[in-house]
Order: sequence, then C-alpha cells, then structure tokens
Amino acid sequence: MRRLNYGAVDPAAMKAMMGLEEYAHHSGIEASLFELIKTRASQINGCAYCLDMHTKDARQAGETEQRLYCLPAWRETNFYTERERAALEWTESVTLISQNHVPDSIYNSVKKHFTDKEMVALTMIVIAINGWNRLAISFRTEAGTYQPGKHSSNS
Repeated sequence: MRRLNYGAVDPAAMKAMMGLEEYAHHSGIEASLFELIKTRASQINGCAYCLDMHTKDARQAGETEQRLYCLPAWRETNFYTERERAALEWTESVTLISQNHVPDSIYNSVKKHFTDKEMVALTMIVIAINGWNRLAISFRTEAGTYQPGKHSSNS
C-alpha cells in the first residue's frame, strides 16, 4: 500500500528530479538503450513500479519481449549489440557501486563504445533511475497503473 505521494508532498523535490529526467531524455542516448538501462537498474533494485513503466515504454518503442525477458541474463545471450552490452555493464556497475566502485576495467571497456559526453549521459540516466527506484520503493508507489508514454510524477 502506498505510503505517501512524494510528488504532492514536496513539489520542489519533484521539480528537481524532473530536471534530471528531462536531461536524461534529451541526452542523446538512443531511446531503445535508454529503456534497457532503466529496466536493468530497476531489476537490480527490485522496483516493481519502474519495471512496469519501463518495460511498457520499451515495448511501445518496439523492444522485443525476448530481449526484455532475457535482460537479467544479457551476458549469456547474443540478443544485444556491443554498445548495449557496454551500457548494461556500466548500468550494473554504477547501480551496485558499493560492491565494486566501478573498476577501471569496466570503465575502459565501456569507453570503447561511448564518447566522453555519452559516458556522462549514461551515468546520469543510471543516477536518475536509481533515484526514481528509491522513491518508488521507499514510498510504495503501486505498480500496474502506468500507461505507456505517460511518465507519471510518481516515478
């Protein structure tokens, strides 16, 4: 059950998060990769609301069910491009930063596929979804009501 509507309680906090989200959406990272990043971080964090949102948005944008279903095991498939695989590795490392502190080996691997500006964009996308995950999980935003293409003020 929802604990509180954080967006209604503190509109200034929501404005700050939406500013980050706006940057992320216009950062130049392709939409399909954007949704894979958001989905993978949400899987790691166990955020049902954001998983519901980003898998629906990914499907609406043309993502296949096969790639979405296998996302937790992306290393074991050939369904993802090298660029996508690098971004997923970065997403996991930044999301789990307390476990590995983003080692140089991962940074150097990802740098082969992304410019410096794209590296910043990737990181900001990961930061944004990790923030949304923490809000949605902490305040128990209910999954299942999200309609594709209509980002809510609640995640």
